[in-house]
Amino acid sequence: MKILITGGAGFIGSHFAVKMLKEQHEVAIIDNLHPYYSVERKKQHLHIIKEAGEYPFYRNDLLNRDETISLIKKVSPDVIVHLAALPGVAYSILRPLEYIDYDVKATVNVLEGAGQAGVKQVLFASSSSVYGMMKNKPFKEEMACGKPISPYAASKYAAESFCHVYGRLYGMDVTILRFFTVYGPWGRPDMAIANFLKKAKNKEAITIFGEGGTRDYTYVGDIVNGMALALQKLQQSAILNIGSGRPISMNQLLDELKLYYPDLKIQRENHRAGDVDNTWADISLARELLGYEPETDFKQGIAKTVAWAERYADFL
Repeated sequence: MKILITGGAGFIGSHFAVKMLKEQHEVAIIDNLHPYYSVERKKQHLHIIKEAGEYPFYRNDLLNRDETISLIKKVSPDVIVHLAALPGVAYSILRPLEYIDYDVKATVNVLEGAGQAGVKQVLFASSSSVYGMMKNKPFKEEMACGKPISPYAASKYAAESFCHVYGRLYGMDVTILRFFTVYGPWGRPDMAIANFLKKAKNKEAITIFGEGGTRDYTYVGDIVNGMALALQKLQQSAILNIGSGRPISMNQLLDELKLYYPDLKIQRENHRAGDVDNTWADISLARELLGYEPETDFKQGIAKTVAWAERYADFL
């Protein structure tokens, strides 16, 4: 299978690219190396992917409509895995228009390019943030009702709508996967676990906003397994949650980190705008359609992530 991965130099994209190359798929990567976080870190990701196999890399801005469509036609993939996006809830409140550009307009350009190139399937990476502020119960796919609480979440929900449009316009299968709080080796430095590990190693205080809530922390290996299953087993458009199905409270997370960093310092601040109180994936549909089952529990995942952080401290 020839797979084009947008955002392939990022956290999830790099893990997925390695997995696909090891499974002998043909991989191509598009990434603009956006400086939301370290470009050097992303170049290291590309180096790690290269160790798994050869692939063409295209540094391209997906906001350039003509170049994006032309490049997709040139690569002529069987499948596009669209991971490229501007992440981050807090940043989106400061710069909302950038999220309309990178998370909506860029997605439209990719979908248009996919349609014109005759791509059979597009896999779009969405987010649990589209559910907005929900009560403490598992989130089923049909519960997303168009009431997100951050510009980032709104941009993902809008991009999902365009996925439906272009799937119908071009007769493509478009799979929307809603990822729940992804963590693991090479995790984005702005996300809680990676941020906490860096501060713990530097003996700095970590910041907890409000009560911290609960999160359906999902190990990156489980995320990419879910993506691979979607490519292998789905012959239809679908919306699926990919998570652990096991919410973890902030206190549980802190207790786990204290096993490795007993002197962990904590400071608390008020609730941060745009943050949801909790996330909890109902993964029954992914189980039914994909045979998806999370394999790495939270304790194992934290152990693997801490081991990575100790080995690659310079990249935290």
